[in-house]
Amino acid sequence: MERKQIIIKLNEIFEDIIDEGSVSLSETSTSKDVEGWDSLTNIQLVVAIEKKYKIRFTSDEIMSWKNIGMMIDDILSKLVCLNNIE
Repeated sequence: MERKQIIIKLNEIFEDIIDEGSVSLSETSTSKDVEGWDSLTNIQLVVAIEKKYKIRFTSDEIMSWKNIGMMIDDILSKLVCLNNIE
């Protein structure tokens, strides 16, 4: 799976959860860049992402994310481990 595919899916998840209209995420996007992305929606976003990709994040992983790119790094890392893909 490519980063571009993940960003497309993350945009869909964010739009569904935040419900504030169109979302256009990039690797450098942070909660400050997305209207409606607060601590409560962050929990909902994480749960939706875990459900979509059938993965689980640790609290430390979630707390370490500075932007969407770091989130994608962890998603890809977990998918590689689970599916043995490269």
